[in-house]
Amino acid sequence: MLIRRMKKTDLMPLFRLLSDEKVMKHIEPVFDLEKTTAFLESAGFGGEPLIWSVENDGAFIGYVIYHDYDETSREIGWVLSPEHWGRGIATKLTQELMQRAFTEGKDAVIECAPAQEVTKHIALKLGFTPAGQRDGCEVFRAERT
Repeated sequence: MLIRRMKKTDLMPLFRLLSDEKVMKHIEPVFDLEKTTAFLESAGFGGEPLIWSVENDGAFIGYVIYHDYDETSREIGWVLSPEHWGRGIATKLTQELMQRAFTEGKDAVIECAPAQEVTKHIALKLGFTPAGQRDGCEVFRAERT
């Protein structure tokens, strides 16, 4: 797998991902092409992006969330296409992003909707601890050692 900066050619694969009701079930309403374009422009491009493309064998399979959460931590997360669910990819991405945050001297934070049981399971399995709620999301934190 490769985590890389978003490119303009990611627009249509990103649109397919964000317009999938199964993918967006616990995130927000599905995106149309206009909303996807605006999201890619605002979150994927710029000096320090909020989201990064994930490729597997050269193909876009989703994106990761990786950006400052607060002064001491980085928020991490992922949105993957359903055909890649259940293969351990989210766990591997979380481990990689945790290590990246720790190397930068930051803690790692995962936010998720209360109904996102898989996300909570991955967070707890990898040593994150519950840290309350923020804006209706459950927050999990892993502190660097």
